Amino acid sequence: MCGIVGYLGPRPAVPILVQGLERLEYRGYDSAGIAVLQDGGLVMEKSVGKLAALKSRLNGGMAAARVGIGHTRWATHGRPSDVNAHPHLDCSGKFAVVHNGIIENYQEIREQLAAGGHRFISETDTEVLAHLVEEYYSGDLLQAVLKMLPLLRGSYAMAVVSVHHPEEMVAARQDSPLIVGLAAGETYLASDIPALLPYTRDNYILENGEVVHITPRGAGVYNTDGSRKAKQVFHVAWDLQAAEKGGYAHFMLKEIHEQPRALRDTLKGRLGADGRVNLEEVHLTPAQVRDLQKIAIIACGTAHYAGMVGKYLLEKLLRLPVEDDVASEFRYRDPILDAHTLGLVISQSGETADTLASLREAKKAAAPVLAITNVVGSSVAREADHVIYTWAGPEVAVASTKAYLTQVASLYLLALYLGEQRGGAPWAPEIATGLKDLPGYVEESLKLEPRIRELAGQIAPHRHAFFIGRGLDYPVSLEGSLKLKEISYLHAEAYAAGELKHGTLALVEEGTPVIALATQAELREKMLSNIKEVKARGAWVLALTQAGNTAVAQEADAVLYLPPVPSLLAPVATVVPLQLLAYYTAVARGCDVDKPRNLAKSVTVE
Repeated sequence: MCGIVGYLGPRPAVPILVQGLERLEYRGYDSAGIAVLQDGGLVMEKSVGKLAALKSRLNGGMAAARVGIGHTRWATHGRPSDVNAHPHLDCSGKFAVVHNGIIENYQEIREQLAAGGHRFISETDTEVLAHLVEEYYSGDLLQAVLKMLPLLRGSYAMAVVSVHHPEEMVAARQDSPLIVGLAAGETYLASDIPALLPYTRDNYILENGEVVHITPRGAGVYNTDGSRKAKQVFHVAWDLQAAEKGGYAHFMLKEIHEQPRALRDTLKGRLGADGRVNLEEVHLTPAQVRDLQKIAIIACGTAHYAGMVGKYLLEKLLRLPVEDDVASEFRYRDPILDAHTLGLVISQSGETADTLASLREAKKAAAPVLAITNVVGSSVAREADHVIYTWAGPEVAVASTKAYLTQVASLYLLALYLGEQRGGAPWAPEIATGLKDLPGYVEESLKLEPRIRELAGQIAPHRHAFFIGRGLDYPVSLEGSLKLKEISYLHAEAYAAGELKHGTLALVEEGTPVIALATQAELREKMLSNIKEVKARGAWVLALTQAGNTAVAQEADAVLYLPPVPSLLAPVATVVPLQLLAYYTAVARGCDVDKPRNLAKSVTVE
C-alpha cells in the first residue's frame, strides 16, 4: 500500500527516485509523483496511472536535482487523480510532503487551517501535513515537523523537503513502515527494503515515534520530543525477490502476517471509545434504516463467504431478513428488490464483473446500494450509493486473505452502525469491545504457525479433505475449503455439519482428513456428535476451538486452540489457521502458491 522514496546526495536524484518507485510497484498503486529541489526552487511532477505515465512527463527533466522525494499512491481519501496524487504542497509552494497511512483527524485540522487562510486543492488527508509544516515553520524544518506531530491522530510515514533547506529532508514514522538507507556521502529513504538494495544494504529501520533528519552529514534519529536517539544499523542479507516479500517465502504468507495491521487500519478512526461507529462514507438516515425490510448481500468467491458471515451476523443482531447471493446467479433469478431493500455488494477489487452487474440490477429496482470494497475510485465504489472502504492495502497473491478479514470486520462495523440508526441495541457494547480486541486475537492465532506447518504435512499426501462447521463456523469452513483447493489443488469441500447424514458421510473413509470448526458455544455439543460421526467412519480429525474446550481434544486426533475470542467474533480469528493450513499444504505439495493455475486475482469478465 503506497510507496515512499527519498534521496539526498551527490548524484542525480530523479533516476534514483524513479527506480525506487519501480521497485515498490508490487505494493500496488494508482498514481505516482516526485518533487525535487533544483535551482533554488521546488519542482514537482505527478500523474494518475502507472509509472510509465510519470516517466513520460519527466522526459529526462530535473537533471540538476540532488535532493527529492517520490511516492506511489494507493487511494484512501479521494479518488485516483493527478490532483490527489502525491507529493502535496503548502500554499506557498515551498514545502512538499509524501505520506503513507491515514490521518484520522484530517478533516478537523483542515477546517482549522482553512479558517486561518490556508487553501486546499485536493481531497486527500495528506495535504494537511504540508500546510501544517508551513504553519509551524519558523526557520527550522526539523522543529516544524516535531511541532506538528502531536496534532496528528492515525498512522503515517512521511517525508518533507523545503526550498528553505535545499540540503535537508525530514521524515517520521507512526504505524506505517519507513526505512533509511545509509551509504558514504548519501542517504536514501523508502517504505520498503527493495527500493534500497541497488544502493545500500545498511539501514535504519524506523520505529513508531521516530523522526529522522537527513543532511549531507548523514541521518540523525530523534524521538518526537526532540531528543537524539542512538540507532542500530540493520544489514540486509536478502536478495531482491525475498526483500519484496519482506523476507517471507511467498506473498501469500506475507499477507497472512499483515492481517493484524490490516484489521487495525480498517477499524482505525471508525470505532470510538464509547463504542459508537463513524462510517463517514455511509449517509443512510435513521429513517431510511428503520424503513429497511430486507438486506440482500451480493458477492463472489471469498467475498461471498464473508457475506455469509454477514448474513448470520446481521440477522441475529438486527432481527432483519438477510439474503446472501452469489453475484453470478443474482441477476438471473429475478430477485425481489425495492426501496426498502438494502443492496450490500462486497468486492475486493471493486471491478468484479458479476458483482458490478448485480449492483446495477439493484439500483434499477430503486434499492439503495452500499458497497464494501478495498479500492477507492473502483467501479463498484463509484456506482454505489454508500461505501465502506476496507483499507486492507493491495494483495499480490491470488488467494485472498487480508481482504476477507477486513471485509468481515467491515460487516461488524456495519452491524453496529445499523443498530445505532435503528435506535440502539443491547449487544452493541459487547461487539464494540470485541472488535477492538480482534487484531490481538489474530496475532495470537498466528502463533499457531509452527504446529500448523506440521499438520499440513499430514494432510498434503491425501487427495480429499472435508471441512465441517455449524452456525458462524459454516461460512468460515467454506472459506477454509476454498483456500485449500485453490492453492494446493487438493479436492476440498465444506459442509454444514448437520448435513453429514444427508450423503456426505458416504465420502468419508479411513484416514480422510476432516477439519472441524467448533467455536460456537451454543453448538459445541452438536459439533462433538458430528466429530464422533466422522471418527466412526475412520476420519482423521483436526479440530479448531477456543482454549479451554477440552472436550473436543478427547474426540479429535489433533486440536488447534484459538485465543478466547467470543463466539460471535470467532470468524475472524478462526480463518487465520485455515489460511496457514492451506498455505503449508500447498508448499508441501510443491504448488505455485501465489499464482495458482487457471485463476486470476480479479474476475473482470462474466
